[in-house]
Amino acid sequence: MDGLNSGNSERILVVDDDPGIRRTLQALLSRAGYRVTQARDGTEAVRLWREQGGDLVITDLHMPEKDGIQTIIELLSHSPGARIIAMSGGGQTKRLDLLGNASLLGAVLTIEKPFTISEMMTLVGRALRGAHS
Repeated sequence: MDGLNSGNSERILVVDDDPGIRRTLQALLSRAGYRVTQARDGTEAVRLWREQGGDLVITDLHMPEKDGIQTIIELLSHSPGARIIAMSGGGQTKRLDLLGNASLLGAVLTIEKPFTISEMMTLVGRALRGAHS
């Protein structure tokens, strides 16, 4: 962290196998001035993070091939202290407490789908300021 933030020029990697969610978050975050990159799964996310880095990762937990927990573990092994928001649709996730596990694994903050624009933007701001939940 170099501490030099020129407005909202932070780079955010959005990881979700649902193209609608990726597009929605891209539009929302871009409008707020963030530079957004999308990945359709954890494998692509880890590759992009290694190539480009960034300031924040927003990842779904339920994805084919490499799920969000595996993705978080790999991202943190490559970049300890990476800022991550883990999101999940709840339901059976509640039973497994995957969002709680994501926090233990180093995800800065967690959010449950469906979320409001306001909730996500508040979380993004908190994550980029380094506030832990």
